[in-house]
Amino acid sequence: MTSIDVLLLKLPARRIAADGVRELAASLRDVAPPLRHIAAHASIESVESYVYLVLREPGVPHLGPLQDALARLEPGAQLVPLQLMMSVDGASAGKPAPFHYVVETDVAQGGEEDLNAWYDQEHLPGLASVPGTVLAQRLSDPTGSPRYHALYELETQETFGSPAWLKVRASPWSDRVRPMFRNPKRTMFTHVLTVEM
Repeated sequence: MTSIDVLLLKLPARRIAADGVRELAASLRDVAPPLRHIAAHASIESVESYVYLVLREPGVPHLGPLQDALARLEPGAQLVPLQLMMSVDGASAGKPAPFHYVVETDVAQGGEEDLNAWYDQEHLPGLASVPGTVLAQRLSDPTGSPRYHALYELETQETFGSPAWLKVRASPWSDRVRPMFRNPKRTMFTHVLTVEM
């Protein structure tokens, strides 16, 4: 198995609150691999939460005890192992980021090389440079679907639709790559709580 940096816990029918994050962190402390922190986000438009379990060190964690605990604590939750591909500090690095925008997608056969080059060379650095972007990251699920996850920590929700953001999205390369997305999912979340472990 590929080295993992983050375990994404998807809670498809729950809008988690701060107390719920604290309870989850306490329950997972003894069964999760060594974690740096847990960061929880609740969807703005649907009843759904994403909780990122950030590993202290990249590796191939033994997930059996964690999966058993989650089956009891969060029935229906999905645990997704993710590998960090790229991380770019944003133009607003260091500022609070109450909004968390996620784009998840697979890619059409034959389009992977172009999609990865576009993200690495143009799209992720471009969106990171937009005022209001605190952090931009790409992660991949080495074995599952959707394969690619782009995460943007935003200072304001308006950053997402700002002229500078839209200008990055409107490039000729973007127009060529975007039709290669398969099963895309775009979600805006609010940050609920980060718990240091």
